[in-house]
Amino acid sequence: MDASEDFEPFRRELVVHCYRLLGSLHDAEDLAQETLLRAWKARERYDERRASVRTWLYRIATNVCLTALEGRARRPLPSGLGAASTDPGAPLTPDFEVPWLQPLPGRYTEDPQARAGVRLAFVAATQLLPPRQRAVLVLRDVLQFSAAEVATQLDTSAAAVNSSLQRARAALAAATPRDHEVREPGDREVRETVERYVRAFEAADVPALVTLLAEDAVLEMPPVPLWYAGRADYGRFMARVFAMRPGGWRAVPLTANGQPALAAYCPDDAGGHRLHTLQVLTVTPAGITHNVVFQDPRAFAAFGLAASVP
Repeated sequence: MDASEDFEPFRRELVVHCYRLLGSLHDAEDLAQETLLRAWKARERYDERRASVRTWLYRIATNVCLTALEGRARRPLPSGLGAASTDPGAPLTPDFEVPWLQPLPGRYTEDPQARAGVRLAFVAATQLLPPRQRAVLVLRDVLQFSAAEVATQLDTSAAAVNSSLQRARAALAAATPRDHEVREPGDREVRETVERYVRAFEAADVPALVTLLAEDAVLEMPPVPLWYAGRADYGRFMARVFAMRPGGWRAVPLTANGQPALAAYCPDDAGGHRLHTLQVLTVTPAGITHNVVFQDPRAFAAFGLAASVP
């Protein structure tokens, strides 16, 4: 077995798998590397009669992640920590003690199959599950491994896998939007909605922004532990943001977590625009239902975003 030839093609999907379990791109990249290193060291013990290389690598990756998750706090979004705020003037104080959920760059979801199970709502919801239950859900429902294969990967029984899967599905049923309600970034309706959002955002046109929102749209902005629900509060908060930084804004469309996203640039003192936030949108037939606004410089770096634009 040539490790570089046999293992390296799986690196990207292993990063995505680790991200689904961890909610952190940086940790996922590190543990995918650890997975490949362990596989290389154990290559002489690999038996192709028992499992494919892919299945074997997923077993290693899953257990590496479960070990890493021992004693770790879950990675939430602000909406998973408390009630929505109704005060558009609330202090924007970041909480860096919370290990916030991180976004996943679009380069990891260029393959449509890789988009399964990486939407922010799904990853945030699975963070509420115990790690092994989370792993079962991802391996069975996202990656489509059989109960017997998952049992082998987790050193348990198929019956235990099925029981854990039922509990995980029940816990997530009310926490995530149904797949048919969420539109892909390439859909014509989504492109048009995002284009209209960008135009309204760059013009600081709050009424136009609000018309693109679903009635119960959510806006949250880690590491600030605030979030808002509903068109009215969303609009009032955006009016505050534009008033704080008047002038023309810029927005560059991209993708994150298999969803439409944009890099937002605010006016700077030199007459240009500096990177302000990374916004990940959930678009359904009802409109934009969710906007997660990331302000973490590590996320900016992971996406390769320019620090400034004209």
